[in-house]
Amino acid sequence: MNYFNFKIILLVSLLSVCSCHSIKNVYAQTPQMHPQNPASVLPPQPSVSDLATPLTYTTETYNSQVMGGSRTYGVALPPGYEQNLNQRYPVIFLLHGGHGNHKDWFEKKKGNALTVLEQLYAASKLPPSIVITPDGNDKRGSSRYWDPEYIDGPNGKVSTAVGEELVKVVQKRYRTLPNPDFWAIGGLSSGGWGAMNVGLHNLNHFSILFSHSGYFKDKSGPDNSPITYIKTISPQDKKRLKIYLDSGKEDIEELKEAQQFSEVLGQMKIYNMFRQFPGSHTWSYWRTHLADSLTFVGEQFKISQIAHAADNLGFDKP
Repeated sequence: MNYFNFKIILLVSLLSVCSCHSIKNVYAQTPQMHPQNPASVLPPQPSVSDLATPLTYTTETYNSQVMGGSRTYGVALPPGYEQNLNQRYPVIFLLHGGHGNHKDWFEKKKGNALTVLEQLYAASKLPPSIVITPDGNDKRGSSRYWDPEYIDGPNGKVSTAVGEELVKVVQKRYRTLPNPDFWAIGGLSSGGWGAMNVGLHNLNHFSILFSHSGYFKDKSGPDNSPITYIKTISPQDKKRLKIYLDSGKEDIEELKEAQQFSEVLGQMKIYNMFRQFPGSHTWSYWRTHLADSLTFVGEQFKISQIAHAADNLGFDKP
């Protein structure tokens, strides 16, 4: 039994024994997990009144030293964010695919992410989260003739811009949970590959990665090909990493790559989930299955909270 599972079992056992007491008593006896220390606890699910107000998103800009100019991103703040001023929140980055931009995931006819988020919050499948949609295009801009390059390459250091620089901007502008166990990054198509590539190169910021219809080998070489690069990460990062993959059954190339990547992850004992659904390389597929990846993300956030609570309660390694 590994240490992670051991901690979960111990904490669940403790909570079972203490079921006659309220969670408030556990917090009161454990200073590290007290609500006044929000960096160590997920936000509560939103109230009915919070959910009555539809989610919105805004487009923000920042000056990127890495890319040498102004960059944009979209942001959807969780219900209750403006009211709960002492609460910090987990963060989810959603990357667009080829010919796309930071608005794609939020547009109703494309990703429809706001509706998906509202449904997941209402069903308690995802803790309220700060959702960021970066501009993943390099210095060439968006074009139907090429996909964005989520790498540090000749057309700009996009991987660093998204996975390091934008992370720091978000940390400065919003009330985020600082631990990478509460940060996720995912995307669709070339954004699915980009999420794996950016995430694996920035494991100090992200521990949950997800891909819809992505690919895992890049023409720029092994350093930007997750199926190869992942073999270079440290043993500690392997234990922390959680990966979700899905692809449509009619999306033959991407389905095959996801299967191969999942096999490699299994051989390396990296926790992963691979799923295939009816469908192809379309927005209809991606907006339908965004709920699946974000449910996975929500589960990992909750598991991480349990593990951190076990640490804070003083359980020692066996």
